[in-house]
Amino acid sequence: MKAILIAAGMGRRLSPYTDDRPKCLVEVAGRSLLHRQIDSYRAVGVREFHIVRGYRGHQLGEALAAEPGVHFIDNPDFTKNNILGSFMYAASVMDGGFFCSYGDIVYRPEVVAALAASPHELGLVVDPFWAQTYQGRDAHPVAEAELTAVQGDRVTRVGKQAVPVEQARGEFIGLWRASARAADTLRALYQRRLAELGLDGPYGRAARLQVAYLSDLFNDLIEQGQDIRAVEITQPRSWREIDTVQDFERAAEAVTW
Repeated sequence: MKAILIAAGMGRRLSPYTDDRPKCLVEVAGRSLLHRQIDSYRAVGVREFHIVRGYRGHQLGEALAAEPGVHFIDNPDFTKNNILGSFMYAASVMDGGFFCSYGDIVYRPEVVAALAASPHELGLVVDPFWAQTYQGRDAHPVAEAELTAVQGDRVTRVGKQAVPVEQARGEFIGLWRASARAADTLRALYQRRLAELGLDGPYGRAARLQVAYLSDLFNDLIEQGQDIRAVEITQPRSWREIDTVQDFERAAEAVTW
């Protein structure tokens, strides 16, 4: 099994902690976000890691030099594109299916284990306890949450300001898995949209395809009939996003695993 880790962004809102390192190398409870992710993936049998890097990318090579199975994919446009564009730099390694996660999150190993056990073609990890996380989270308000609407366990819509709070089952945490068939489908759909729109055409809730989110692609897939399922977290405080200095300071108390 393989994992794609999206770790190209600059993490400006986490300054000064990101002034001298990529966001994913910031340490929480003594270990970097990226090393924690790799540990969790290895626990479920993942042995191949493809890391999309950009800002201070050379440091990722240095930090992971002793880690087996790690490969790097460079995103030279990391200052211009967004998560979806960064993710698509890994298009050539998607064959056979993959796990994927944002580089600025940390989660319990059992969250990955639940995702690995899911039988779904395309599964998103969704946190139904999301409201607890946003209590006092002033620097990253609910408006920036990738809220998720779910019927049964079927995802019907996801994304920032795409789902009203009262309709949200939970928050998509940035961790997901695609089967071989789903990987082929999402890659083909993106290539079709790129041919139709170019990088400057509007896509989903994004003004331009170049700055679109993964959630824009997920919603497009849903509209095209792709089945996307929620894999719900079963315990609160099972993950954290480290997007701001406030998040970092709060994570020091929350991350005990």
